[in-house]
Amino acid sequence: MGHLPGAVLRAPGPPALSRTTSDTPWGRHMHDRKPVQSWLTDMDGVLVHEGQPVPGAPEFVKRLRASGKPFLVLTNNSIYTPRDLQARLARMGLDVPEEAIWSSALATAQFLADQRPGGTAYVIGEAGLTTALHAVGYVLSDFAPDYVVLGETRTYSFEAITKAIRLINDGARFICTNPDATGPSVEGALPAAGSVAAMISKATGVEPYFVGKPNPMMMRSALNTIDAHSESTAMIGDRMDTDILCGLEAGLETILVLTGISSRVEAERYPYRPSRIVDSVADLIDEV
Repeated sequence: MGHLPGAVLRAPGPPALSRTTSDTPWGRHMHDRKPVQSWLTDMDGVLVHEGQPVPGAPEFVKRLRASGKPFLVLTNNSIYTPRDLQARLARMGLDVPEEAIWSSALATAQFLADQRPGGTAYVIGEAGLTTALHAVGYVLSDFAPDYVVLGETRTYSFEAITKAIRLINDGARFICTNPDATGPSVEGALPAAGSVAAMISKATGVEPYFVGKPNPMMMRSALNTIDAHSESTAMIGDRMDTDILCGLEAGLETILVLTGISSRVEAERYPYRPSRIVDSVADLIDEV
């Protein structure tokens, strides 16, 4: 992965605050950032929630597209290809181009292509992950693979997990698309890649390298994709422990929305803070 000017880790300390004030102590500016020229936004909990568009999200996306400013919709979910996600969002009235979607599967494939071009991998995952790996020239194999790559899937196979454990014990490097322990569903929480990774780690004694949020590599790879700079990019998210942490560590302005996981009260408990908190992306339409 090439070096992106500006997309560097910041020294420990409070994040730079935006020009905009809010009713939270950290919303009052301490020093100015550059005006926002590009936008990164999480998908679930920010644009959509439980299969429905967040009020104001279609208008926000429409304004983004009309502005001509580069933007990406990010997701830690590695199940779907960008084309799948584009179709799912379109059904909810969100007109997001395929090339404006960046998933942990794409970030993982890019990472592996940079680390070990033309390598091999045993994959537990679905089309979003396998398609991304094929696209960068990876061969999927269970014979002495360079990597075991764990992603999200609707049905985790005990046989596949056992195979992964044995391959890692035999020397395969362990990669996981994202550390999320659970994922949302209409019925309630579902076990996600992070939970399965923990089980594999317990059995092998090997911890995976997580590529997705909150690894700032996910954010920097997104910045590279749209040729953006951290000093003039904002990250919108609904989770303090992934979206906001990831944006902060990549040097971005961070905006927490209250339409997903984290609340104002919960945000106050963390040792780091977002640049500001807004109710939803509807509050950001006029800033684009």
